[in-house]
Amino acid sequence: MDSSAKTNAIQDWIRVVLRRIVHYNDEHYLLVKEAMALLELALWKANLDGTEEIMPEREGIRITRGQKKRARREARHQKQVTSALS
Repeated sequence: MDSSAKTNAIQDWIRVVLRRIVHYNDEHYLLVKEAMALLELALWKANLDGTEEIMPEREGIRITRGQKKRARREARHQKQVTSALS
């Protein structure tokens, strides 16, 4: 095998590797984009479910579970998107 054949083989191999890198980079971008959308939806749902602190604890004041539940329900109700029909 002469040197020009070796050079051509190496250049072909480099082209294949670069094509694969571009392909995997594009595939990775799509997966990250989908994961970001899922994370955003999960955070939005968690926010609607009332997992964040609704009623901050005040020093010296006891807050019952019922009060917290009502506060979460009211906060969730305020955040819900209403349709044009309602």
